[in-house]
Amino acid sequence: MEFRSADAESRYREIVARAARTVVGLDFDGTLAPLVDDPERAHIHPGAAEVLADLATGVAAIAVITGRPARQVLALGGLEEVGDALAARGTTLHVFGQYGNERWSSTQRRIVSPRPPAGLASFERELPRTLRANDAAEAWVEDKGLAVAVHTRRMDDPDAAFERLLEPVRELAEENGLIVEPGRHVVEVRSAGMHKGLAVRRLVEETGAEGFVFGGDDLGDVEAFEALGALEDDGLAVLRLASASADGDNPLVPLADVVVDGPDGVLAFLARLAADARG
Repeated sequence: MEFRSADAESRYREIVARAARTVVGLDFDGTLAPLVDDPERAHIHPGAAEVLADLATGVAAIAVITGRPARQVLALGGLEEVGDALAARGTTLHVFGQYGNERWSSTQRRIVSPRPPAGLASFERELPRTLRANDAAEAWVEDKGLAVAVHTRRMDDPDAAFERLLEPVRELAEENGLIVEPGRHVVEVRSAGMHKGLAVRRLVEETGAEGFVFGGDDLGDVEAFEALGALEDDGLAVLRLASASADGDNPLVPLADVVVDGPDGVLAFLARLAADARG
C-alpha cells in the first residue's frame, strides 16, 4: 500500500475515527475482481467475501458501484450471499449497476431499473457498419440492456483496435443522443445523466455518512473521485483508493490518496481498515 497524497495518512486516520459512520464504495472489475480477457468470467476475488464480511462489523455500509448490469455483477460476485453475510452483521450491501442506473440492496432484494435510453436501439442497428468500416468487425459487442459495450480485448491487437474505434463510436453515439465511457479495451455507450459520482452522492445523502472510501481502477471511476473532492469541502471525511496494475499506467493514480496493486492490494487495504476500525 502506498500513501500518495500529502495528507493521505491523516485522511486514513480520520476515516478510522469515523468508521462506524463511513460508507465503503468499490468498483467491481479490476478492484474486487481480477481483470480477465473474457468479462463474462470476471469472478470476484476468492477472498473478497470474507474480507467484506469482516469489514461490515466496523462500517456503516458497503456498496459495489459498477458499469456492469446489476444482475450480472450479483451473479459474478456472489453478492446475494455476501449481502446475507453483511446483513447478519447489521450492515447493508448496496449494488449500483450500470453506473447507478440500476439498484439492488440486501434489504430490498429486487433490481430497480429504468427503461433503455432513447437512441440505443438505432445505435445498435448502425454499429456493425461502423465496426466494419474501421476494420473491427470481430470486436465483441455486449448488450447490457441500458447500454452497449464494444470490447477489443479479444482482438489480435486490442490497443490499436481501441484507438481506431474510439472516435467513430463516439460520433455514432452522439448522433443518437448518447455518450461514451472509455475503459480498458472497451468503449461503453449509454445515456447521459448518471455516473458513479452521482451514485456516491446519493449514498451519502441516504445514509447520512460522515466518511466515504471509494476504490476503483479506471476512467469510469474518475467521477466518483471528483464527487468525493466536492463532498470533502462540505465536511465529509474521504479517502480515494486506486487499484493500479503493477505493469501499466492508471488514470486514477494522480487523483488517489492510496494506491494498491490490484484486487489483492484492495483486499489487504480493506482488511487493514477493518482491523483498525475495531481498535
